[in-house]
Amino acid sequence: MTAAGRRIAAAAEELFYNRGITAVGVDLIAEHSGVTKRTLYNQFGSKDHLVAAYLMERDRRWRALVLATVDACPDPVEKVTAPFDALRTWSAGNTRGCAFINALAELPDPSHPAHRTAADQKLWLRALFEELATAAGCQEPATLATRLLVLHEGTLATQPLPLDTLSGSADLARALVRAGVPDTRRATSR
Repeated sequence: MTAAGRRIAAAAEELFYNRGITAVGVDLIAEHSGVTKRTLYNQFGSKDHLVAAYLMERDRRWRALVLATVDACPDPVEKVTAPFDALRTWSAGNTRGCAFINALAELPDPSHPAHRTAADQKLWLRALFEELATAAGCQEPATLATRLLVLHEGTLATQPLPLDTLSGSADLARALVRAGVPDTRRATSR
């Protein structure tokens, strides 16, 4: 990406996240990035592709944080809830809730490239929960993964409220995982 492309992407990320995707036009992004609309279109082709690029970059950073947090856990059972620990770190700099939930709400058309990016991010997290639950020996890992995703997403959706739902959600996630681990496995993971 060119220097102008990086400026456009940075301005778009700040504006889309803080003001909303549909509320921000290409004129404002061009102004904030110090480029012309023509340069913006030359770099990204359309606003839709710029929105998708914005979400793909956030997704790349989020996945890297989650995977690093998972890798840092020595116990397979603890790894299952590591995405909740990653969320605590991520939330410190992202106080307007989840960019992917926001995008799904603003862009309901499944054929929109940004909608697909946001949906893929959620499906990836659910698959990761299932993979980790399977590796930890949890019973019914697919069901557990769906429950953990719903809990994780509920935490994200309530983030802008003056509540600390993350602590309670992380505790509940750990309880769900412990309940899904057979007694013989639980004894070895303490």
